[in-house]
Amino acid sequence: MRIAMLTNNYKPFVGGVPISIERLANELRELGHEVYIFAPSYGSDEEDPYVIRYRSIKKKMKGVITVPYILDSTIEEKFSSLSFDLIHVHHPMLIGYVAQYLKLKYKVPIVFTYHTRYEQYLHYIRPYDVIQQHSNRVKNPIISLFEKKVVCRGIEKLVTFHNRIFSNHCQLVFAPSYSMKNFLEEQGTITDVKVVPTGIEEDDFKCDLNKVKDIRKKYLKDKDYIFCTVSRLGKEKNISFILKGLKIFKERKGDCFRFLIVGDGDQREELEKEVESLGIEDNVVFCGNIEHKEIRNYYHACDLFLFASQSETQGIVLLEAMAAGLPVVAVYGSGVCDVIENGVNGFMTHMDVNAWEEKIERIVENEPMRRQMERNAISKAEQYLSCNIAKTVVGYYRDLLFYISGEQVYEKKVI
Repeated sequence: MRIAMLTNNYKPFVGGVPISIERLANELRELGHEVYIFAPSYGSDEEDPYVIRYRSIKKKMKGVITVPYILDSTIEEKFSSLSFDLIHVHHPMLIGYVAQYLKLKYKVPIVFTYHTRYEQYLHYIRPYDVIQQHSNRVKNPIISLFEKKVVCRGIEKLVTFHNRIFSNHCQLVFAPSYSMKNFLEEQGTITDVKVVPTGIEEDDFKCDLNKVKDIRKKYLKDKDYIFCTVSRLGKEKNISFILKGLKIFKERKGDCFRFLIVGDGDQREELEKEVESLGIEDNVVFCGNIEHKEIRNYYHACDLFLFASQSETQGIVLLEAMAAGLPVVAVYGSGVCDVIENGVNGFMTHMDVNAWEEKIERIVENEPMRRQMERNAISKAEQYLSCNIAKTVVGYYRDLLFYISGEQVYEKKVI
């Protein structure tokens, strides 16, 4: 098969969607298929014969996220010259519109992966962000309630409605987890939804022992534990919740830990100020962006993975951390519930910072339980190897193409 993958973002942009696309594309190529990725240009892109770059708009959302220029003629020129069997689009907006256009013009079926809870990322769009911030500042409770419950909630419902319409104009939808499959169906998606998680690589279970020792030596020093999280530093990732929990942990258990934050984003400066105000500046280290193949050494150097995002459709970093044998302390959320088993490979709590912090204490205080959780975490991660997931995807692709070819034969007979 020759497959066109269309995306609004790709490497060198750091995020879950680019990682998911790259892993699936590589595994599909290993199985003998041709995969071309249509992605925006960032100005410093590596040459890759299977990545077709189209232009992007100079202005970025929140100064971070590149906006693709979907009217670039390069997209259709390259698409028409390669004669694709199938389109796999990874966003319902912007490049999603191009995918629908190409589907209609070239009679190529669309598969859509619902990676993101878009209604939870609206703060990256300036008008929505301005309204939300104003509703938090305004003193009149009636105006504040109107802006939050009517305007903001209305925009969120409109986005959900838009995504439902888009999904129902695709021939097949992939959801990264069962909780997201249920969410899509509850929201009115009638297109068949298959669960296809982002896979992890066999290398995620391995590490460079010398690098692991160096990382542990560098950050542990006089502490007992190293905790970590890997995340883009955006509002939706809820890093502030983790920091508040660690302040309580320090008050209860003493100055015994370091917390490594791997990743960067528009909230970094604000989070650095919060760390200082909470009095945990000696405990928290902002590591910035680290090359993905190096992050596994950081996982292996740590004792516990902390997570508080409720906007995940799967949370690939959870599986990567578990592949390194890290128990996870997280907050209940879509995607998270599919990976974490309470008391087995970690813990989940509701948005209660005290209850969440108590789970950290429980793990570090119970060595036999922590060791068992480490083994269970690895066992869970082994269920998500990307090579096996790619084989499942190929089966879904073939079933779809077979079904469509059957429909076309039937239509010809009727005519």
